[in-house]
Amino acid sequence: MFITFEGIEGTGKSTQIRMLVEHFKQRGQDAMVTLEPGGSRIGKELRRMLLHLEGRDITPETELFLYLADRAQHAAQVIRPALQSGKIVISDRYADSTVVYQGYGRGLDPRLLHQLNEVAVAGCWPHVTILLDLEPETGLNRAMARNLREGKAVEEGRFEAESLEFHKRVREGYLTWAALHQDRIEVVDATPGPDEVFESIRTVIHRAQQRH
Repeated sequence: MFITFEGIEGTGKSTQIRMLVEHFKQRGQDAMVTLEPGGSRIGKELRRMLLHLEGRDITPETELFLYLADRAQHAAQVIRPALQSGKIVISDRYADSTVVYQGYGRGLDPRLLHQLNEVAVAGCWPHVTILLDLEPETGLNRAMARNLREGKAVEEGRFEAESLEFHKRVREGYLTWAALHQDRIEVVDATPGPDEVFESIRTVIHRAQQRH
C-alpha cells in the first residue's frame, strides 16, 4: 500500500507519519518512510538546491523540472521496489505537491503539471493521500519555529520565506485539487492536537485498507 501526506508548511506531517508507522508496527506490518524532495541518492542533492534560501532566484520552470527529476528517480528507485517487496510505503509529499505549489502557487497550468507527473511517476500513484489542512498563518508560525529549533532556517527555509499570500494560494489549491480527486485524497483538519488528528487519519487508513 502506498500512502502520501500533503499539506502546507507546519501542518504536522512528520509527527503524524511517525504515529502511523508506530500504528503499523504494533500490528506487525512493515512500513517504510520516505520523502520529497530527497528520497533517493540523487534526490538528496536536488533537495539542497530546492529548499536552501540561496535558491530564491530559481525560476518556476526550473523549480518544476527539478521536482519532476527528483520524483522520477524516487518512484523508480525507492517507492516501486519497496511496494513490490510487500512493504507499506509512506511518503512525506509526492506528485500533488507539484500540482499545487507550482500550479496554484506559482501560476503554472495544473493540468499540464498533472500530465508531467504522469510521466515522472510512470503509474506509481498513491492508494490514498492524506491532506492535512490548516490556516496558513498557524502553519507558517509552526514551521518557522521548528526550523529555528532544528537549525534549518537557512538550509530548508525557502518556502517558509514565501509571502503569506503565496501560502494562502497553496492552501486553496490543495482544497481545490482534493475536491477534484475525492477518490484518493482525504482532507483531515490539522487544527486539533496530534492525538485527535491521528484518530481521523487512522479511520481514513482503515477505510483505504479495506478498499485495497
